[in-house]
Amino acid sequence: MAQRAKRIASLLAATFVFMPVIALAAELPAEQDMQKQLDALAARVAAQQAQIDAQQQQIAADQIEIRNLKARPLPFALLDSERAMGEPAPSAQQQTVGASLGAPKANIAERTQAVPQGQGVLTPAGRTTIQSSLTYIRSQNDRLVFAGIELVPGLQIGSIQASTADRNAVIDALTIWHGFSSRLEGEITIPALFRNDSIHLAQVRNGTVTEGFDLSRHAIGDIEGALRYQLNAPTKPDEPIFVAGLRVKSNTGVSPFSITYDEFGIAQGLATGSGFWGVQPGLTMLLPSDPVVIYAGVSYLYQIPRNINRTVGGTLIGRVTPGGTASANVGFGFSINPRFSFSLGYSHSYIFPTSTELNGSRQRSTSSTVGALDFGLSYRLSARSSVNLAFQFGVTQDAPNDSITVRIPFTF
Repeated sequence: MAQRAKRIASLLAATFVFMPVIALAAELPAEQDMQKQLDALAARVAAQQAQIDAQQQQIAADQIEIRNLKARPLPFALLDSERAMGEPAPSAQQQTVGASLGAPKANIAERTQAVPQGQGVLTPAGRTTIQSSLTYIRSQNDRLVFAGIELVPGLQIGSIQASTADRNAVIDALTIWHGFSSRLEGEITIPALFRNDSIHLAQVRNGTVTEGFDLSRHAIGDIEGALRYQLNAPTKPDEPIFVAGLRVKSNTGVSPFSITYDEFGIAQGLATGSGFWGVQPGLTMLLPSDPVVIYAGVSYLYQIPRNINRTVGGTLIGRVTPGGTASANVGFGFSINPRFSFSLGYSHSYIFPTSTELNGSRQRSTSSTVGALDFGLSYRLSARSSVNLAFQFGVTQDAPNDSITVRIPFTF
């Protein structure tokens, strides 16, 4: 009996000793499975982070591109018989105000002094306008991201990341226009960009980690070329004038997909271009209505998809189809006197979602809306030159906070 009791006691002791080991062995596969899930989730988050950074670079490039697409001076020249009707015709996509020397009588040529850039007269036949411009754009983005899984409401495994990005861009552009005929002009724009982003990250995961870094880049932007043609020849001073335009944008700037990324998929550089070739048809209307000139324009930017075939954060980025940009603007210009004029207007752009192939599966970004109030000033220095100032104030979440542009065109 005593020996039997000892055996039972020994078995119970062995059970208590090996039970934790057996339980640990049973839990080990579960923990390994959980770790695999977390590793897979981390890789997915890194891929999404890389896509978000690329999309932010794309949006920043699109915002700069939209700004450049509207830049066009109002040349100063005598609008004589070599022009259609001997009066000015509108060009496409401008923002600031210019002034032109019209005929002595108060006609459409004189009233177009107040029209913003992009909505003014075409370059006279056989004449050339060269413009130097400087644009400053500032924007700020705040973002809160949770990377992980939620087991039950209130119980989460992962990390929380809050970021604040102050983005600044300076565009130094040289633009040349030439009038091929009284109703046709050509344009080429060569931009150089300086970008600086100041980013602050606060990540909560087993404690709080705060990190801040600055990114800068100075490089050429996307070179552009355009043609504009006046569609009609009004017979009365108060009839609208229509101009069709076609712009082609290259990919000479630094692409968002050519910059370096760290192992977590966070961008280590800045883009100065969109990374895609683009084509933008547009239509502009100019309506004189004494004492103002009403302008309006619509356009659509189509960017050609291409294969990236690059691995970022352990994820292969395949074919990228950038979203198009539909733009419209409306406003009026008012000439105070033969030398000074101003304009007020509103411009709106809708950027469609971008489709990106990640590890063979398609993902779509969200759309963006860029709306801004436009205010322009112009002072005529001489019959061939002026100083133009343009201000934009963003009114939507995706729009830059504000921007200032100084342009000095010279016609000869």
